[in-house]
Amino acid sequence: VLREHVPQGHKVALADLKAGDAVRRYDVPIGFALEDLQAGSWVNERRLRMPEARGLEDLPLATRKVELPPLEGFTFEGFRNPDGSVGTRNLLAITTTVQCVAGVLEHAVQRIRQELLPQFPHVDGVVGLEHGYGCGVAIDAPDAVIPIRTLRHISMNPNFGGEALVVSLGCEKLQPERLLPPGSFAIRDLRTGQATEPALDVVTLQEHDGFTAMLDTIVARARVHLQRLNARRRETVPASELIVGVQCGGSDAFSGVTANPAVGFCADLLVRAGATVMFSETTEVRDGVAQLTARAATPEVAQAVIREMAWYDEYLQRGSVDRSANTTPGNKKGGLSNIVEKAMGSIVKSGSAPISGVLSPGEKLGGRKGLIYAATPASDFICGTLQLAAGMNLHVFTTGRGTPYGLAEVPVIKVATRSDL
Repeated sequence: VLREHVPQGHKVALADLKAGDAVRRYDVPIGFALEDLQAGSWVNERRLRMPEARGLEDLPLATRKVELPPLEGFTFEGFRNPDGSVGTRNLLAITTTVQCVAGVLEHAVQRIRQELLPQFPHVDGVVGLEHGYGCGVAIDAPDAVIPIRTLRHISMNPNFGGEALVVSLGCEKLQPERLLPPGSFAIRDLRTGQATEPALDVVTLQEHDGFTAMLDTIVARARVHLQRLNARRRETVPASELIVGVQCGGSDAFSGVTANPAVGFCADLLVRAGATVMFSETTEVRDGVAQLTARAATPEVAQAVIREMAWYDEYLQRGSVDRSANTTPGNKKGGLSNIVEKAMGSIVKSGSAPISGVLSPGEKLGGRKGLIYAATPASDFICGTLQLAAGMNLHVFTTGRGTPYGLAEVPVIKVATRSDL
């Protein structure tokens, strides 16, 4: 019997708890009671002390072995690319080297959509890959490699068909040849082994006399790429060509009960079919690190997980903040008391397959299959962006509070935790 009003999704003590007793959900202690709580009492963050973070020493390394029988015969309709990858969409992507060109590109994309796309019915759309980098920063700083390789690898996403159209200002530090060096778009003939590469198509704005001339050139160059993309057709390909990113945002207490377990069940089916599934969000899964290292396929994979968690610990230390900052007011309103509880519900969307590899931020999959941990922050758009860079061609996004999150580069399947949402 409830002793007080308890909002939807929030926790109720099922037995009397003394101050200091562990409060368990998902069969782990998510906190310790700060006061005596009678059965039927509302359990929330104000009545809990959060557990200390699990240390990164003496963790179980590749101790949990799960055999998932293969699934065969499943397919989808995709676009085969010259490099062997498969896209779920047929998009023209226009890469930028520097933030200064974003305004011009926005106008150019509008013109391409209005003037050109109706002429090319087999092209699904055009996207401008804009960002806030490229100049005015220490381009050779140790961590500058992360945004540079992220931008490079997004440009090579399977949904873009291997086309390379770049808009540059001209004087920026991140020159086109540095962003996309020779070999970025190498295409290897599977019969002869010989590699060829399309020329990098660069529009340099400072070489033009005025705004209209810039737009005209971008539109004219886009037409050439659209003609090639328009010749492509979908064909039946095995499900093993899917690269699925899973993520949650605007989570609530039902995320770990309804949406995320359903996605985890789906993740296992995809892995059994030979596909690649990426899960992420270092800032959320840190409190479940022992689960991740135990599920690693090898001790080396487990050590790679530990490496990414250690980076996050050091990051928090440098900023003089703690991991409790992750849980948002919306998460708490939806019934999540702290990051420990949130972590348990977040990890479950990865299913039960062994973790076969780990990616650092901005890295590319490079043909790796199975369940992959892609180290990203929990921030929705940053996580999605880094999964794009890894090579994702389909995104599954769960939410309990609701969010307008989306990606122009890949299909995004939204999964709600509650019927009313």
